[in-house]
Amino acid sequence: METTLTSLISGHPGDMPAIGAPGRDWLNYDGLRALAHEVADSLNGMGIDADDRVAIVLPNGPEMATAFVTVAQAATTAPLNPAYREDEYAFYLEDLKAKALLLQDGYDGPAFAAASKLGMRIIRLSVPDGAPAGHFTLSSDGEATRKTRAPCSDDIALILHTSGTTSRPKIVPLTQTNVAASAQHIRESLDLRPADRCMNVMPLFHIHGLIAAVAASLSAGGSIWCAPGFDALKFFGWMKEAAPTWYTAVPTMHQAILSRAGRNADVIAAAKLRFLRSSSASLPAQVMVQLQQTFGAPVIEAYGMTEAAHQMACNPLPPRVQKPGAVGVEAGPMIRIAHELENHLIEGTGEVVISGPNVTPGYESNPDANAKSFFEADGARWFRTGDQGAFDADGYLHLTGRLKEIINRGGEKISPLEVDGVLLDHPEVAQVVTFALPHSKLGEEVAAAIVLTEGSAATEKDIRAFAAERMADFKVPRKVVILDEIPKGATGKMQRIGLAEKLGLVEGV
Repeated sequence: METTLTSLISGHPGDMPAIGAPGRDWLNYDGLRALAHEVADSLNGMGIDADDRVAIVLPNGPEMATAFVTVAQAATTAPLNPAYREDEYAFYLEDLKAKALLLQDGYDGPAFAAASKLGMRIIRLSVPDGAPAGHFTLSSDGEATRKTRAPCSDDIALILHTSGTTSRPKIVPLTQTNVAASAQHIRESLDLRPADRCMNVMPLFHIHGLIAAVAASLSAGGSIWCAPGFDALKFFGWMKEAAPTWYTAVPTMHQAILSRAGRNADVIAAAKLRFLRSSSASLPAQVMVQLQQTFGAPVIEAYGMTEAAHQMACNPLPPRVQKPGAVGVEAGPMIRIAHELENHLIEGTGEVVISGPNVTPGYESNPDANAKSFFEADGARWFRTGDQGAFDADGYLHLTGRLKEIINRGGEKISPLEVDGVLLDHPEVAQVVTFALPHSKLGEEVAAAIVLTEGSAATEKDIRAFAAERMADFKVPRKVVILDEIPKGATGKMQRIGLAEKLGLVEGV
């Protein structure tokens, strides 16, 4: 198995396409490897090598993809969300101990302001006129002593922060081996080949896009067509130009795509996708079935998280079954179920734990989090995912929710995913996220935020009556909030924790 990003892309034919983008020529593998050498030489000349961290703030697109792949072959990459404010950049840049910040030429926004105040080196990325997708040059002011140490398999390739919904974000370092192993796991799960082309619409400051779309495709000698982000209005036009064999997205993106699929039947018919992939949040069973019917291709739901360099489980390709409501079978690391409080493995329902070459060595500078998250049992080191779940008789993993998101209504434990599934069966419900509503007597009550289908006149009372016929009374949402749009995080995921506060709901009804 490849152990570094350099070895991941080393053996593919040089004239094969690697990176594409709207209206741009393709960058081939020879071009990508040459770019990696140029980037390493430029960074070394700036006094940056495997011992240093380079934060990256770039818009989504081919240069962000190649910046990650090439900088990570010379130093540690730390991609950051381009939508952050200056104080957020100041926090992350200091927390990461980044030596330099990589920015697009001409950018003077909040990331530049934060880095300048911290006295950090600014590296500028420029795209020469007529350059193929992803090709760039680097420049920086100031002198430095040249450094030359290249990364080895145990060096950190990528650093990301956890989302920090309920606490200070934790730093997740991922080694060259972690990244390469995860890319290979995804390649094997999806049987990716040089002929495969991924159309990437995922943000490239997030583990899903970086590893599933970019690194896994490059591991297979395939190609990635990089959209400038996600836009449901432009998605099918991009699909026509890109001619992909697959794409990967989060459930909310898939739902937005479905809403525009009817008027793009000709593009779908011409596309001939080999499969669609969904990850980063549970895909409602109804959406999985609808996607399969719309695109005439299998929908492969996978289960991933940052600490695992993305993928842990994955639904298999045909002829094996893709189970709606299941996140698949073991697909890389070992997966077991552990007692939620005690450090041992169990049968049945409990906390999902993983062990394997893609799993982070541990949170940086956070011994308390590491003590809570890792334990030794049965001859392996296990990481606690924070998810509750169980395997069925066929070895498919079913999640019941994040342990922190399970709603505790006066001692009754309710899975928000279960309530979501029931409410999505209502013909006029387009999207739903069930969440905990603080309650003075019960501790927590069940609430649901809902987006209705276009033209629907359904009311909160209708939705509650529908739910009451299909589930036990204590699971029926006491509060249903009908919205035009459900608030989402930076990566398009709907966030249950803190949603009551965001919606101004302080006390249960």
